[in-house]
Amino acid sequence: MDRSVQLFGQPDVRIPGFDLEAIVDGLSRPTGLSIIGDNSFLVIEEDTGKVKQITEGQPTQTILDLDVSTDDSRGLIGIDSFEAGNKTLVFLYFTESSSPDDGGEPLGNRLYRYELVENNGKNGLINPRLLLDLPATPGSMDNGGPVLVGPDNNIYSIIGHIQGEHLVGHETKAQNFEDGPDADGTSGVHRITQDGGIVVPGIFEPIDLMATYYAYGIRNSFGMDFDPITGNLWLSENGVYTNDEINLVEPGFNGGWKDLTGLMAPNLDIGGLVTFNGSGKYSDPEFVWSDTVSPTALLFFNSDKFGPAYENDMFVGDYEFGRIYHFELNSERNAIRLNGSLADKVANSDSELQSIIFGEGFGVPTDLEISPDGMLYVSSLRDGVIYRISR
Repeated sequence: MDRSVQLFGQPDVRIPGFDLEAIVDGLSRPTGLSIIGDNSFLVIEEDTGKVKQITEGQPTQTILDLDVSTDDSRGLIGIDSFEAGNKTLVFLYFTESSSPDDGGEPLGNRLYRYELVENNGKNGLINPRLLLDLPATPGSMDNGGPVLVGPDNNIYSIIGHIQGEHLVGHETKAQNFEDGPDADGTSGVHRITQDGGIVVPGIFEPIDLMATYYAYGIRNSFGMDFDPITGNLWLSENGVYTNDEINLVEPGFNGGWKDLTGLMAPNLDIGGLVTFNGSGKYSDPEFVWSDTVSPTALLFFNSDKFGPAYENDMFVGDYEFGRIYHFELNSERNAIRLNGSLADKVANSDSELQSIIFGEGFGVPTDLEISPDGMLYVSSLRDGVIYRISR
């Protein structure tokens, strides 16, 4: 059954065979969620710099108000949390501004750790600790950047190539410029300890910022998650008007940017890619959208509440259509199981995508999370709504 609903004056949200409710509305460009209890979660707003706590049956609380630069894709854009004994640690990635006014100079794309505490019945985030300080210039586009606590309890964060005018971003070895300067922190997945330390043993030689890189050659990404079965990292990546991707990211992964996007052409010589003395290795994406959809959040649905047809499968959102796609992995869980016209790993038209659409009409689904009761939460940037999908 197609249970289409209209909520808060938004366009119809279509999600066949499932129930849908809006938990909260009136948010300003929500970009991320983090579950912190049985009926409570944190939500971040890209343009206001606010971290809000949503608790069922209670008024929404603003527990932190950050100074953020919000031009283009800057802002408060990544969150995750971790229970450490009697503490709840919250990790935030944002473009820090020099003033409360958005006109302030961006100081950097920064990853901070906070502690969530309760005082007189109200929660707050205290004791900020800077973990990563990454570039935010020359441009204001392609900042990334989801944040994720990995199965190894280390922190993973993505930053794009920080694009400026004329589609020009950073041109370092991390963008596969062989004669370029050393990597400066851009175009990569970074892995650090919860205190901001370098994970030992590292993947790359500890030269400049390379010590924290887990992967490089990434143009821009808004979604990543670890496979709950294998522990492998997967991410979505945005191309330039074409060749959006889903990638399996093994340690030392080279996404190919700026030399390669999409599937590598047969017999193409990739000798020009930077390997960092053999520590980095290029691999093709596992799925490609030929016509851009601008993929967003990526989640492995580690829950049995939707039945075996969805358990531990991959969900991916998109910006262009407000869709959530459903992907099943192969038995080895090192590739996506694709059939028919998608067996070549490339969606060449919208009609080819119809068989993998889980739901649509979500505005811009920026984050996907699993609630403690095993249901799916969706934050919608455009709608300003947090949805809950159940069955």
